[in-house]
Amino acid sequence: MQPVTFALVGDRLYSAVDHKPKRVAPDRLARVRRLRRDPRAALTVDHYDVDWSRLAWVQVLGEVEILTADASPDAVGALCSKYPAYTEAPPAGPMLALRPERALYWSASSRSD
Repeated sequence: MQPVTFALVGDRLYSAVDHKPKRVAPDRLARVRRLRRDPRAALTVDHYDVDWSRLAWVQVLGEVEILTADASPDAVGALCSKYPAYTEAPPAGPMLALRPERALYWSASSRSD
Protein backbone atom coordinates (compact mmCIF):
# COMPACT_ATOMS: atom_id res chain seq x y z
CA MET A 1 0.00 0.00 0.00
CA GLN A 2 1.33 3.39 -1.00
CA PRO A 3 -0.42 6.67 -0.09
CA VAL A 4 -0.77 8.87 -3.17
CA THR A 5 -2.25 12.09 -4.40
CA PHE A 6 -4.59 11.67 -7.35
CA ALA A 7 -6.86 13.51 -9.76
CA LEU A 8 -9.55 12.42 -12.19
CA VAL A 9 -9.01 13.59 -15.77
CA GLY A 10 -11.39 12.22 -18.37
CA ASP A 11 -11.78 8.51 -17.76
CA ARG A 12 -8.51 8.02 -15.88
CA LEU A 13 -7.24 8.55 -12.36
CA TYR A 14 -3.77 10.07 -12.36
CA SER A 15 -1.10 9.96 -9.70
CA ALA A 16 2.49 11.10 -9.98
CA VAL A 17 5.89 10.61 -8.49
CA ASP A 18 6.51 14.04 -7.03
CA HIS A 19 9.52 16.13 -6.09
CA LYS A 20 10.01 14.81 -2.55
CA PRO A 21 13.52 13.32 -2.10
CA LYS A 22 13.85 9.67 -3.10
CA ARG A 23 16.70 7.20 -2.57
CA VAL A 24 16.59 6.13 -6.21
CA ALA A 25 15.62 7.75 -9.50
CA PRO A 26 11.83 8.10 -9.85
CA ASP A 27 11.61 5.53 -12.65
CA ARG A 28 13.50 3.02 -10.46
CA LEU A 29 11.11 3.20 -7.49
CA ALA A 30 9.71 -0.18 -6.42
CA ARG A 31 6.11 0.84 -7.20
CA VAL A 32 7.04 1.91 -10.74
CA ARG A 33 9.07 -1.26 -11.37
CA ARG A 34 6.20 -3.40 -10.07
CA LEU A 35 3.68 -1.65 -12.31
CA ARG A 36 5.94 -2.21 -15.32
CA ARG A 37 5.95 -5.95 -14.54
CA ASP A 38 2.25 -6.13 -13.72
CA PRO A 39 0.10 -3.07 -14.49
CA ARG A 40 -2.90 -4.25 -12.44
CA ALA A 41 -3.53 -1.89 -9.54
CA ALA A 42 -6.12 -0.58 -7.11
CA LEU A 43 -6.70 2.91 -5.75
CA THR A 44 -8.59 3.06 -2.47
CA VAL A 45 -10.05 6.32 -1.18
CA ASP A 46 -11.56 6.39 2.28
CA HIS A 47 -13.71 8.84 4.17
CA TYR A 48 -13.01 8.98 7.88
CA ASP A 49 -15.26 10.62 10.43
CA VAL A 50 -15.28 10.65 14.22
CA ASP A 51 -18.87 9.43 13.82
CA TRP A 52 -18.19 5.88 12.68
CA SER A 53 -21.63 5.63 11.09
CA ARG A 54 -20.20 7.96 8.40
CA LEU A 55 -17.19 5.80 7.46
CA ALA A 56 -16.95 4.85 3.79
CA TRP A 57 -14.50 3.82 1.09
CA VAL A 58 -14.34 3.23 -2.64
CA GLN A 59 -11.74 1.12 -4.42
CA VAL A 60 -11.08 1.43 -8.15
CA LEU A 61 -9.38 -1.49 -9.90
CA GLY A 62 -7.78 -1.37 -13.31
CA GLU A 63 -4.53 -1.22 -15.23
CA VAL A 64 -1.93 1.50 -14.96
CA GLU A 65 -0.08 3.09 -17.85
CA ILE A 66 3.20 4.79 -16.96
CA LEU A 67 3.63 8.13 -18.74
CA THR A 68 5.98 11.08 -18.63
CA ALA A 69 4.77 14.35 -17.16
CA ASP A 70 5.32 15.97 -20.57
CA ALA A 71 2.87 13.48 -22.09
CA SER A 72 0.27 14.28 -19.41
CA PRO A 73 -0.03 18.09 -19.08
CA ASP A 74 -3.76 17.93 -18.26
CA ALA A 75 -3.06 15.46 -15.45
CA VAL A 76 -0.24 17.61 -14.06
CA GLY A 77 -2.56 20.64 -14.20
CA ALA A 78 -5.34 18.76 -12.41
CA LEU A 79 -2.96 17.63 -9.66
CA CYS A 80 -1.64 21.19 -9.26
CA SER A 81 -5.20 22.52 -9.01
CA LYS A 82 -6.19 19.95 -6.40
CA TYR A 83 -3.02 20.07 -4.28
CA PRO A 84 -1.66 23.58 -3.57
CA ALA A 85 1.81 22.24 -2.72
CA TYR A 86 2.19 21.22 -6.37
CA THR A 87 1.71 24.77 -7.69
CA GLU A 88 5.26 25.70 -6.65
CA ALA A 89 6.79 22.33 -7.56
CA PRO A 90 4.63 20.40 -10.07
CA PRO A 91 5.22 16.65 -10.09
CA ALA A 92 7.90 15.70 -12.60
CA GLY A 93 6.69 12.13 -12.93
CA PRO A 94 6.52 9.50 -13.95
CA MET A 95 2.76 9.80 -14.12
CA LEU A 96 0.62 6.78 -13.29
CA ALA A 97 -2.66 6.65 -15.24
CA LEU A 98 -5.18 4.16 -13.84
CA ARG A 99 -7.90 3.12 -16.30
CA PRO A 100 -10.84 2.01 -14.12
CA GLU A 101 -12.29 -1.40 -14.93
CA ARG A 102 -14.19 -2.10 -11.72
CA ALA A 103 -15.21 -0.22 -8.58
CA LEU A 104 -16.01 -1.57 -5.14
CA TYR A 105 -17.42 0.48 -2.30
CA TRP A 106 -18.60 0.27 1.28
CA SER A 107 -20.39 2.59 3.64
CA ALA A 108 -21.17 2.14 7.31
CA SER A 109 -24.53 3.76 6.70
CA SER A 110 -27.01 3.75 3.87
CA ARG A 111 -27.60 7.48 4.43
CA SER A 112 -26.77 9.70 1.46
CA ASP A 113 -25.68 13.04 2.93
